[in-house]
Amino acid sequence: MDLNAVLARGRAAAELRMRDRVRLYSQDADHFDRATGTTVPGQQQDLYEGKGQVKPSAQTSGEDVQAADREVRLLEYEVSLPWSAPLPAGVRILPGMRIEVLDSRDARMVGLVLWITGTQYSDQATAWRISTEDRA
Repeated sequence: MDLNAVLARGRAAAELRMRDRVRLYSQDADHFDRATGTTVPGQQQDLYEGKGQVKPSAQTSGEDVQAADREVRLLEYEVSLPWSAPLPAGVRILPGMRIEVLDSRDARMVGLVLWITGTQYSDQATAWRISTEDRA
């Protein structure tokens, strides 16, 4: 059997399970505006918007960490994007970039912002899998 044909069928099947709509973006560092006394979020650059699948990592229940003056629970998620998802030329996905859930059949997921912790590349994958965490 031809490997390319098998991969094409696997990729098509993986995309059928991608029922969420997500936005992948990078964000510049926040900066403090002395005139207003507020922190201004850094500029965002959209890298991808389209279908995806967001699911919790089954092997983890979260980790409690200290962030500034409060405790935060880090929950891990795996986000799958179509294997052929386009990116701007020369852009690689780096830790700290983010994925926002724009639409989901699980309404509780909408608005969730996930921080990228890693990504997997493979010419024989059926989807592009990105490791993320919810820092809420």
